[in-house]
Amino acid sequence: QVQLVESGGQFVQAGGSLRLSCVGSGSAEPLAVMGWFRQAPGKEREFVASYTWRGGYPYYGESMTDRFVITREGAPNTIYLQMRALRADDTAVYYCAAGTRVSNMGDQRSYAYWGQGTQVTVFS
Repeated sequence: QVQLVESGGQFVQAGGSLRLSCVGSGSAEPLAVMGWFRQAPGKEREFVASYTWRGGYPYYGESMTDRFVITREGAPNTIYLQMRALRADDTAVYYCAAGTRVSNMGDQRSYAYWGQGTQVTVFS
């Protein structure tokens, strides 16, 4: 049984930085892909970024900028999302997700496992 636990979400002033983490457990082997989605109130869930195990390949959503960087380091099935120059429209619940195979990484249907989410609130 795979479990994903996010942490690091908090209230942060516009222009500030934040680092989210996701720790996976319950998998006997590295998860093929792990990534981040976010959902703001009244909006659809949006793909942020993902990172494959094989090849260590980062992949970013089309709407993302270089303000966000995904890393996969440390223990297997652990990922981070480094965010800088945060602005109010970055406010959302950020979800960690994982899949057992690499397919369409921008599609949430490709991810079998999900965390509970961590709230990021950016204020001006």
